Order: sequence, then C-alpha cells, then structure tokens
Amino acid sequence: MATLQLASRTSDAWIEQATQHIDLILLDHANCEKKAAGNALSLLFRYPSNGQLVETLSPLAREELQHFERVHRHLQRLGIPIKPLSAAPYASLLNQHLRRPEPDHLLDALLVAAIIEARSHERLGLLGIHAPDPELRQFYLWLTAAEERHLQIYLDLALAHFCADHVQERLHTLLQVEAEILSTLHPEPRVHS
Repeated sequence: MATLQLASRTSDAWIEQATQHIDLILLDHANCEKKAAGNALSLLFRYPSNGQLVETLSPLAREELQHFERVHRHLQRLGIPIKPLSAAPYASLLNQHLRRPEPDHLLDALLVAAIIEARSHERLGLLGIHAPDPELRQFYLWLTAAEERHLQIYLDLALAHFCADHVQERLHTLLQVEAEILSTLHPEPRVHS
C-alpha cells in the first residue's frame, strides 16, 4: 500500500509570516479552495467515462466550494476586503511535472492533487495552532481533518487505477519535486509558498 509522507516540513519562518499576514493567508486560502474545486471538476471533464472518478470527485468538488464559502465568511467577519491576489507559483510548477501521455497523466494528476492536499493538511494544521484569532484556530483545526481525507481520496483513486509499487515510486519522485519547489520559492504569505 502506498503512503504519502511529505519530503520536507514547513519552516517556523512560514508560520511567523503566515500569522503576521493572516489577511493575505485568508485571501489566498479562499483562492486555494476554489482551485481545489476546479481541479476536481477538471478531472471529471477529462475522464467523464470513469465512473469511480465521477462518483468520488463530484462530491469532493462540492465540499471544496463549501470550504471556500466558510473562508469567505471569515474574511467578512474579520473585515478583510476581498481583493485580487497573485497566486504563488507552487501548483503551476508542480503541474509542469505531469506527464502528458495516458495513463501516466491520470496517475500524476491524482498524485499531485494528493500532495497539494497533504501540504494543505500540514499548513492548515499549523494555522490551527498558531492563528491569532481563536475562531480561525478552531476553523483550521476542523479543516485539517478534511484535508487529510482529501489527500487520501486522491491516493486511493491512484491505487484503484494503478499498481501500488508504481504509485509509490512515482509518488516518491513527485514528493521530491514538491520539496525542491518549496525550497526555491520566494517566501510570501501564501498557503503554498
């Protein structure tokens, strides 16, 4: 059975920066939830005949939008104006490593989604401990469980479609790529930076 263990841990510097710029973290987090819903829908559009993907990712996309709505309510509660925010290049850099031919593309897309959810799980958990607002801490601790479940959904889909050894080998490679990407990004107050 394949397991997902991030190849690097989030630094204390990220925690400090995130808690000092919680407005930007929340704005970015709202965008991340929309992108997560969009990613699930994108897979549904690309693989509409795959019944297991449809049955699994359709409710996941709806749940991601519900998370977006909850983040949006926290933005309103805290009086943080909604404004455009540049995205960290994290996901686009990871997606550059998706192989194009099938079925490799499907495997990579599922594993990259799992890795992004794993990093979100780690970082939102840190916000659940360190966020300056008590309601945000409670929200992020609650959300951490959902992120863990989401990463497992993507990993289980990969394992349902591919041999476990192949999944683990490719996952190891992509986890190394993800750690390298994070090590080279200019640190910004973003969920993935």
